Amino acid sequence: MAESAPPDPQERRRELAAFLRSRRERITPREAGLPSTGRRRTPGLRREELALLAGMSATWYTYLEQGRDIRASDQVLDALADALRLDAHERDHLFRLAGRSPAAGEPGPEPLQPGVAAVPLLLQPHPAYVIDGTYDVLSRNPATEKVFPGLVTEDGRLPNFARWVFFEPRAREVLVDWEPEARGLLARVRTLAGARPGDPRFGRLVDELHEGSPEVRAWWPQFEVEPRRGGHKRLRSPDGDVVTYAYTAFHVAGRPEQTLVIYVAPEPGP
Repeated sequence: MAESAPPDPQERRRELAAFLRSRRERITPREAGLPSTGRRRTPGLRREELALLAGMSATWYTYLEQGRDIRASDQVLDALADALRLDAHERDHLFRLAGRSPAAGEPGPEPLQPGVAAVPLLLQPHPAYVIDGTYDVLSRNPATEKVFPGLVTEDGRLPNFARWVFFEPRAREVLVDWEPEARGLLARVRTLAGARPGDPRFGRLVDELHEGSPEVRAWWPQFEVEPRRGGHKRLRSPDGDVVTYAYTAFHVAGRPEQTLVIYVAPEPGP
């Protein structure tokens, strides 16, 4: 395998596209923990399946495989490397092809195991997702995108619930009790940041929230803290109905920063 990326940007993007496609095609749905969907015309995972496992927009991932001139962040590249099960050498090669260098000596997110990444898809049609300490959505299922519109963006960044709550206008419609929900989330961000002193990911998230939200600027000095836990959440559906979901949070074994969250709506009456 090459030790350096091609110097020509267009050639580098073509090689990145080919590299991603080759690694995607070598992983079977069974290896990724996905349910069988019958015969397939092409080997390996579909683009949209890999995008879901990596927690990103299928459209944006497709742009990468098409060799378009877009820039992938280190966070996105890490998510792709985990979903593709790349070894250390392949991961470094991916970063070089993307025009990036893996950060050295800086704390990073815990890698998401492929089997864990597939769990939300297995829980469809119940909204389910896996988040890390900074509320990046590492994996989610289609029901999550339906219940939380605007969570997945087309900028290539991992979906993030903190950014969605404070920056997505639709969040204030979907979350019936927006203010207590937002205050609670901010308190949990503070609690998690306090447990990871020196981790620059939390500093970047807090700075971004302060810059874009007057509520964060007003509430942060109050030093509220709160652990992650289950409970109930009132969500407004696109048709205007309010549904009270019960949600449960499970810490991923061996990955204390990662949490699987599952929402269950009440069964319809007779």
